[in-house]
Amino acid sequence: MIAAAEKFFEKNNALPTMPEVASRLMRSFDDDNLGLADVAALIGKDATLSAKVLRLANSARYSPSHNVSSLQDAAAALGMDTLRNLSLAACISGAFPKVPGLDREKFWRHSLATAGYARILSRILRVDDDTSYLAGLMMRTGQLMMAMADPDQVADVEAHAQEAGSRFSLEMHRFNCTHADVTASLAAHWHFPAPMVEAFKDANTPLEIRPFSLMAAVLHIAEVLADAAEHHEDPVKAMQVAVPELVEHLHLDLDYLRDKIAAAGDLGGDVDQLLH
Repeated sequence: MIAAAEKFFEKNNALPTMPEVASRLMRSFDDDNLGLADVAALIGKDATLSAKVLRLANSARYSPSHNVSSLQDAAAALGMDTLRNLSLAACISGAFPKVPGLDREKFWRHSLATAGYARILSRILRVDDDTSYLAGLMMRTGQLMMAMADPDQVADVEAHAQEAGSRFSLEMHRFNCTHADVTASLAAHWHFPAPMVEAFKDANTPLEIRPFSLMAAVLHIAEVLADAAEHHEDPVKAMQVAVPELVEHLHLDLDYLRDKIAAAGDLGGDVDQLLH
């Protein structure tokens, strides 16, 4: 499927540029010597990013006890993981133009939700939750590349993707690849870690891949959950309808998962602060 996905990169000028701050934030995952102050200083090098992070830090979701007025305040209020995740979300969403065929606000609300559900699932399944959040945020970015090339077909997919998890099969029928395949190509172009590229590549049909990839499974289910949230459906029932074999394979405690999802609230609610 990667060969089919590569056709969306034939015009090199269409490839978004990975922001330098985002590249350095990603590398910071493996740097145990990097502290909160270092991350705040890195974000501070980009004025637009700094402003977005401060807006996000002051949003209702993070409800700090006082107004967050500086990146140092944001670092103290949010902690390393959340500060870095919010910054990566702002970087990556800002790297893509508005494209025809996709509603920008709806798209990034869904992407934030996918990232949040990926983090919840990763904690239950003992996968690295920082990596899962970033991968969940990136999961549908390949669809932006598809929309740049063929906006009418992508809009048609979205018009028909009324069932949770159905986007994958609809795209496969039209493009002979899915957004996850195109995201894998994009992540490879952007020099993301190889395991993350593989997880995107395997996310369409995680049960068919050997060896089995927990990260790919997390990404697929997280997108199903984000679809269910978008359509105001019961998340656990949506999973059981869309991917029953995968749910069974993972031995998920569905009552526990339901409680975690309910406690998380509206995971896409910060989209306004992210985009404006």
